[in-house]
Formats: sequence, structure tokens, C-alpha cells
Amino acid sequence: MSHEARASFLTGVRLGLPYAAVGSVLSLSFGVLAREAGFTPLQAIATAMLVFAGSAQFAALAVLTGGGSAAAAVAAGTLMNGRFLAMGIALAPSLSGGAVQRGAQGQAVVDASWALANRGDGTFDRWQLFGTTAPQYVTWALGTVVGVFAGDVIGDPARLGLDAIYPTFFLALLLAELRDRRSRTVAAVGSLIALALVPFAPPGVPILAAAAASLIGLARPAGREDA
Repeated sequence: MSHEARASFLTGVRLGLPYAAVGSVLSLSFGVLAREAGFTPLQAIATAMLVFAGSAQFAALAVLTGGGSAAAAVAAGTLMNGRFLAMGIALAPSLSGGAVQRGAQGQAVVDASWALANRGDGTFDRWQLFGTTAPQYVTWALGTVVGVFAGDVIGDPARLGLDAIYPTFFLALLLAELRDRRSRTVAAVGSLIALALVPFAPPGVPILAAAAASLIGLARPAGREDA
């Protein structure tokens, strides 16, 4: 690892620590709820470490606790993670190596890391991405372990207000991205699409459909020409 890469990685670690702290609480909630849903300790911990995606994990739990099948739970989690397709396509040119190597590096993508590693010019700092994800992964796993084995002591996560942390986390990411009028327009259109679909669309579909608003970004700003 070069000096520049090491510096980017350490910067990423520093930037990732606040998100890691929040993630530990979210994963703690997942551990508690997973045990209540009938997961064994090993199943809950393995799910957290392999999936490592809060929205997908909680969506799957919601299906299972509502009486849905395992297949339906997997489908719900897959729908929630559909956003990573677009994120991966945007990130791919900034990764090194062949398809397999880039795919392995892409496993480090989580929402906060992707946003923080974005240079704003269409490229990403891959070492900063790795560094930002590293502490988040560690605390996600540790938080789940605590939730699994200390669930009886913690009790209902909603009683402690932990259910409000997840939407607050994503709101913080969104606010950081609203730097210009186009970004605000995309966010507003996406919100309207999601709100319109929530009453009758299956879980996860409103989020995926709202992503269509990002196509607004393909339009060239007025008065700008290609070089």
C-alpha cells in the first residue's frame, strides 16, 4: 500500500467512526429482534456479517415476523438492496483489477462509505471507501453479538427509541448530498414517487421506483457543452 493509499484509508477510518457508532446501535436492535423472530444466535450473527445491510436485514425480519416465508424475506431484502446496482456501476471505474477483483472490492460498499468516498466529479477514492467501511463492519458485527446475547436485558428496542435511529441515519446522508439545485430536485421527485407508491406497492418497490428520479442527473445543465 502506498503512502497516499494509507493516508486515504486512515482518513476513511476517521470519517467512518461516527457511522460505526450509529451502526452498532442499529445492529444491536437487529440482534434483539432476530432472536425474537426465532433466529438462533449463529443465524443472527451470520446474517449480520454476510448481508451487512441494515435495510435488507430489517426488511427480511419484518416479513418473517409477519408470517411470511423465508423466500419472501429474501426477496424483500433483495429489493431493498437494489440500490447497490446503481452504486456499483458508478463506482466500478474507480476500482482496480479485473471483474472478479472489482467485484470483491465492491463488497465494501455501504451507503455512508459510498457517499463519503465520492469525489464529486464522478470518481471515487477507493481506499477511503475501504477505510470508512472497516470500522462500520466491525461495530455492526459486535453490535449484533451484543443484541443476540443481551436481548433479555435490553428488552424492546422501540422502548429505548432505537427504532428512530435508522431513518435519522439515512436523513443525515441525504442532507449531505443536497448541495445543489439538481440534487434537491432529484430528492424531491424521488420522495414524491415513493410516497405515491407506498399505499399499494409491495415493500421495497417504492424505493426502487424512486431511484428512477436519478435519471434527471443525465440531463446536461443548460449552457454547458461537451469539450
